[in-house]
Amino acid sequence: MMNGPPERARALSEEQVHQFIQDGFVRLDRAFPRTLADECRAILWRETGCNPDEPKTWTRPVVRLGEYAHEPFRKAANTPLLHAAFDQLVGVGRWLPRMSLGSFPVRFPSPEDPGDTGWHVDASFPGEDASNFFAWRVNVASRGRALLMLFLFSDVGEKDAPTRIRIGSHLDVARLLEPAGDAGLSFMELAGKLDVTAERPTALATGEAGTVYLCHPFLVHAAQPHQGSTPRFLAQPPLFLAEPIQLHREEGNPCPVESAIRLGLQHKG
Repeated sequence: MMNGPPERARALSEEQVHQFIQDGFVRLDRAFPRTLADECRAILWRETGCNPDEPKTWTRPVVRLGEYAHEPFRKAANTPLLHAAFDQLVGVGRWLPRMSLGSFPVRFPSPEDPGDTGWHVDASFPGEDASNFFAWRVNVASRGRALLMLFLFSDVGEKDAPTRIRIGSHLDVARLLEPAGDAGLSFMELAGKLDVTAERPTALATGEAGTVYLCHPFLVHAAQPHQGSTPRFLAQPPLFLAEPIQLHREEGNPCPVESAIRLGLQHKG
């Protein structure tokens, strides 16, 4: 058994930790209060330039918003439940608290193709041109990223553009990345290899406002068009590492993020 936080500080059951290793994600209900979600969503509505009571102002299928360090966002990202889950999945002292939440793709009901629904893995460190996101890279040691997180700031049903997740795809990605070594692959190079995950079953990141999906950094996921009636507010920040992932840890047991990578590299089927 992995050494983790004290029992009183555990957010996830053993079954949930096992699910994270095998499937690549775990859903944490009521990870932050709905009241905080409401406060944050009010701020985000103003930033979109749209009126929540006038659908005629929802003229684009997606509006992308940047970093938000207002107090409600900081509180939402740093609840005791989330911190305990980070300790369990990444390791005590091995992650950095979020001081902001950013990368909000706010999706609106629209027949228009949003143009960003391809399957991908989020990159975690810059290539030669740091300003070119598609040239950012990811390597087998997940340099720079401990987790991918999906924070739901509105209720998200199956028609409300929930993020699509390929269950277990993180195991395939570990094998794709291993031959590239420390340099890893660029966002686009890796995206071009993800057909090997196409047969994986799909899950949808649905849930009530306040739900957080804690995902392995190698998890293959994709957006989709909004076919519902209420705009979807979601943040997809990384959890940053305080120390590098170690795939050959000599002292102590590997954390679940490391265990999942090792499982993927061991599995040849």
